[in-house]
Amino acid sequence: MLKKPGFVETTFLKWLTRTAKITAIEELSPQFRLVTLTGEALKDHEFVVGQKTQVQLGGFVSRTYTPMMWDKAAGQTKFLAYLHGDGPASRWAGALKVGDDVAMFGPRGSLDLSDVKTPALLFGDETSFGLAHALAASGVSDVSFLFEVNSLADAGQALGALGIAGAVLVERMAGDMHLDGLESRMMQLVEARGFKQFVLTGKSVSIQRLSRVLKARGVTTAEIKAKAYWAPGKTGLD
Repeated sequence: MLKKPGFVETTFLKWLTRTAKITAIEELSPQFRLVTLTGEALKDHEFVVGQKTQVQLGGFVSRTYTPMMWDKAAGQTKFLAYLHGDGPASRWAGALKVGDDVAMFGPRGSLDLSDVKTPALLFGDETSFGLAHALAASGVSDVSFLFEVNSLADAGQALGALGIAGAVLVERMAGDMHLDGLESRMMQLVEARGFKQFVLTGKSVSIQRLSRVLKARGVTTAEIKAKAYWAPGKTGLD
């Protein structure tokens, strides 16, 4: 159970955060929920694809989500919640209801994808699906997607519901034994497409591995945009 914030915490959070109401929740698959937030506090922001927002789960406990869109005229945004395991974020997202108020910090800078060069490759995992949708919805064309995922069926169902077609999915294996296959699939895409931009997101270990491989093949630092969303054994990384 998440601890309820006390008076001091509540006052502090009201001063720093913006609050919006959940106006829709859509279950895209057993592990993914698309959450829509609406409110006056969302009407004053110029959205840049790749930004992050930190959502308060209770007290000073927060988790980071990537806005999938931001309509400042309507005061509306959406994010994708991944219900995996039994952590605070999964329990919080699983208990959300239409009409609930949500407090959040931001949005603020994380990755700036307003100037992505194409053709581009976006690599990530379940935590990157929201970013993939935001990039595709922004009008950027000629982007390929490569994801490492826990469940091919669940991830495929969620991506299909988001309108992301043709993504290459590699299922995780214990001890990261899938990384050789992931590297091989990435290089097949590189050789076929001749990418000008690489966006690497998701798990820190995977990003480090793929970044080293790309640089060894002559890809420059300027051609890589990278942001680790999580690392094993750590919380609040991004």
